[in-house]
Amino acid sequence: MPAISAVREAEPGPLQRRYREVRALSEALAAPLSDADATVQSMEDASPAKWHLAHISWFFETFILRDHVPGYTFFDERFPFLFNSYYEAEGARHSRARRGMVTRPTLDEVLAYRAHVDEAMVEALPDLPEAARQLAVLGCHHEEQHQELMLTDMLHLFAQNPVEPAIWPGERKVPVNLPGTIRWIEHAGGIVEIGHDGGGFAFDCEGPRHRELLHPHAIADRTVTNGEWAAFIADGGYAEPHHWLSDGWAWVQANGIEAPLYWERRDDVWTRFGLDGRRALDPAAPVTHVSFFEADAYASWAGCRLPTEFEWEAAAGAHDAWAGNQLDRAGPVEPRPARGGPAFFGDVWEWTGSAYRPYPGFRPAEGAVGEYNGKFMSGQFVLKGGSCATPRGHARACYRNFFYPHQRWQFTGVRLAKDL
Repeated sequence: MPAISAVREAEPGPLQRRYREVRALSEALAAPLSDADATVQSMEDASPAKWHLAHISWFFETFILRDHVPGYTFFDERFPFLFNSYYEAEGARHSRARRGMVTRPTLDEVLAYRAHVDEAMVEALPDLPEAARQLAVLGCHHEEQHQELMLTDMLHLFAQNPVEPAIWPGERKVPVNLPGTIRWIEHAGGIVEIGHDGGGFAFDCEGPRHRELLHPHAIADRTVTNGEWAAFIADGGYAEPHHWLSDGWAWVQANGIEAPLYWERRDDVWTRFGLDGRRALDPAAPVTHVSFFEADAYASWAGCRLPTEFEWEAAAGAHDAWAGNQLDRAGPVEPRPARGGPAFFGDVWEWTGSAYRPYPGFRPAEGAVGEYNGKFMSGQFVLKGGSCATPRGHARACYRNFFYPHQRWQFTGVRLAKDL
């Protein structure tokens, strides 16, 4: 996963606690799953929960235990081939599209692998050299990324089951008022500082910090709701090519897209499938599971556009990245209705109109851990803000998520912008 910027943890104790907490949350997310649930792969973009649990253990085992703990031997010599992801420097690996074929090792065996790695890591952490401690911090952030992927991949998998089972029981819904009309946060334009400022952890693609010129614009104080999206559908949003990019319209036509992923109209009522099964759609909640193509088309229909990642970061910098609806514990997370005031973090990852490309002066880190970000800077768009499935504390204003324009199985949504 992404390379680490310079970061220094104060003492081994806090890092050990951090490691244990992150590892425990991953297993809590997988706790409701059977061995079959954790093995099946619903599409190439998604991975089995069992693979996620093993891969993030392989990361710690490979880049810390193997490379920095004398005498350590692999738990199973077959696992590097099975659970490497993208690291060319680490040699051959199992095909991503066939991860669901790995019925053995079983889920119990993968959990035993995790326990073995955890025991070795906790013992090693106090005496690790600084370079290895930095990798341990990176590994914790890497695992948090996979926690979000576990949730969205589990949701996609269960959505393929015709009986639409719930992973967790649903929470009681409390009706809330629809949010008012969007309010606009205006920016006069000018030079702004963008990117990681060097304090604390960041992935390499978040820097170097540099200057960008913004033109006068306004950005919405909230994201688009399900109710507003339903109006877009009712107005022929998916049937009228006028608002769509050419590639987007071709995608709609080729795939028969008529609504966000997991939406279905039953008895003349819009419903959605979630981690708590199928339920009536909440019109006040942020719309989610929409692609860049859909986000861009909606913005055009609304007479607006998507913000650039620089406009978004300039507006979000004054807000608390720890606030909002983010992942605190295992359960049926979903976007929630806004509760007043501008909100930039949590609920949904927000598509921007910015291509995922390197900042001026970007250089990938040395070694295998430098492979992840730089080599994917092609054909993808930046998303900002974190989601209801993002572990709290993981995101920040300069954080750059990225996906291809057709992908929508993540908790992705829309914030509007316009020129002044």
